[in-house]
Amino acid sequence: MDSFRFAEPELLWLLLLLPILAWLRSRKGNAPALLFPSISAVKAIAGSRKVSPGKLLAWLRLAALALLITGLARPQWGRVTTEVEASGIDILLAVDISGSMKAMDLSGSASRLDVVKAVVAKFISQRPNDRIGMVAFAGRPYLVCPLTLDHGWLQQRLDALRIGMIEDGTAIGSAIASGVNHLRDQQAKSRILILLTDGVNNAGKIAPLTAAEAAAALRIKVYAIGAGKRGVAPMPGVDIFGRSRIMQAEVDIDEKTLTKVAEMTGAKYFRATDSSSLAQIYEEINRMETTVRKTRQFSQHRELFIWPLLAALLLLAVELAVARRRLP
Repeated sequence: MDSFRFAEPELLWLLLLLPILAWLRSRKGNAPALLFPSISAVKAIAGSRKVSPGKLLAWLRLAALALLITGLARPQWGRVTTEVEASGIDILLAVDISGSMKAMDLSGSASRLDVVKAVVAKFISQRPNDRIGMVAFAGRPYLVCPLTLDHGWLQQRLDALRIGMIEDGTAIGSAIASGVNHLRDQQAKSRILILLTDGVNNAGKIAPLTAAEAAAALRIKVYAIGAGKRGVAPMPGVDIFGRSRIMQAEVDIDEKTLTKVAEMTGAKYFRATDSSSLAQIYEEINRMETTVRKTRQFSQHRELFIWPLLAALLLLAVELAVARRRLP
């Protein structure tokens, strides 16, 4: 990024002395324009036009002094480049997009998936130095975005998530296994999988605890989040007459299995019953998995002090020429 700066900006405070000097000079009166050795010399030029360079000379001196101070402050123009190093923490987000994510119990009008997308988007924005990827799952998992520092692209892929993109079901075990597979060969000092689901494992070929064993063996933490209220939840649907309406549907989350998955991998299980508690969960995970920002800055600047100094010398030369000019 191109930038302008002063290498010695504290010297610019000297410019505040210039108004004081101008005020002190005004109290003394204008400097004499011309000096005459005798009254006869004045009479000789009495008929010539008036000149009063005294005030001009004072302003030229002040301007030259201002330019000299500016030059001493060393103005510079150049480019500053900042490089951000990855934190060393790789995070894979596993998001449930099964049909039950249409339920509207986390918020009064939005679906579970819409609430989750908003909270996850904020979580991503709070981790600018982490490589983050995403897996979506329903009846099977699929890779939405590989691990990346390009969080703008990741946010776009998150926003594009829709219920019905994959055949319905809840393949929790397969989702964990897929996440572990994408994290296993990474050399990051810490690798974590954040799994969010609102159901019970009923699809896929891998059991959740089997996938958790693999994660534990590879030292990959699996934070598990159960989303949704207990009992029944409002769900959009269609009645026997083909009319869209909100109906109450039974919901169930296998908290026992999710808790065991988290414990086996050295992580924690959370339950979110509304949008506020869901946001707090991601904030807690954010605090638990702290990251250190590492930046390196490179600066290349060209000195510009010569230009105000040359301008100051020019003004001093003009002052000298005006002071020594002869009357016509």
